[in-house]
Amino acid sequence: MEQRVSISISDGIADVRLVRADKMNALDAAMFDALVAATERLGKESSVRAVVLSGEGRSFCAGLDMGRFAAMKETGGDGIDGGEKRDLSVRTHGLANYPQQAVWGWRRLPVPVIAAIHGVAFGGGFQLALGADMRLLSPDARMSIMEIKWGLVPDMAGTPILASLVRDDILRELTYTGRIFSAQEALSYGLATRICDDPRAAAFEIAREIAGKSPDAIRAAKRMLNNLTVDPGPALLAESVEQMKLMGSANQIEAVRANIEKRPPRFADA
Repeated sequence: MEQRVSISISDGIADVRLVRADKMNALDAAMFDALVAATERLGKESSVRAVVLSGEGRSFCAGLDMGRFAAMKETGGDGIDGGEKRDLSVRTHGLANYPQQAVWGWRRLPVPVIAAIHGVAFGGGFQLALGADMRLLSPDARMSIMEIKWGLVPDMAGTPILASLVRDDILRELTYTGRIFSAQEALSYGLATRICDDPRAAAFEIAREIAGKSPDAIRAAKRMLNNLTVDPGPALLAESVEQMKLMGSANQIEAVRANIEKRPPRFADA
């Protein structure tokens, strides 16, 4: 896990960092494993009262690793050996499948999670940020629901969380277009808690304030607030079902090839 995600705990605050800076913390198989392992470990740490989630280097998380897309171009599937045979509809972690748990796990942690976001949070990286209770963005941060660029849909637990944050027409526009939007736009859409010159420092300031409150009350508050949302189960399953239909299809492979080859796509009619 340490090669992808580092964890240090001090004074009740878990400092969780994505440490694949040379790849802008992109999501490869090892990163998925590390994120799931991190949530499993922190869920058992009774001394933790708040979590700060951030990325080293130039960005929070650039999304799915480009090597995965290159593999999709050649073999289809999800870019992992044997991935085309994986049944995403199988629930491996309660309501979630394994890739979803890399995001949903942060939502289900018993303590608040504060994401400090700089650089980019694209695609899966954007969905990872959604797993946090709060999102603090640097002024130059950029975000995107980028899956449509690759002929896919968001399928890492983002949709049930987005439904509680964003106006329906805004969510549809961002999902259908994959448009990159600014920190200021994210704030206006309800996707950013605040914009900070130093989001990591601000996240720790909030975390210290939370850590000074009754841990029983904080955990009770998170359970209560998590139960305010509509049942996420059908939405999580729908993400998986729709994604399985798309992965490896002719138009999805064409989307990947066109992007990698830097040419306009030539899609067949639906």
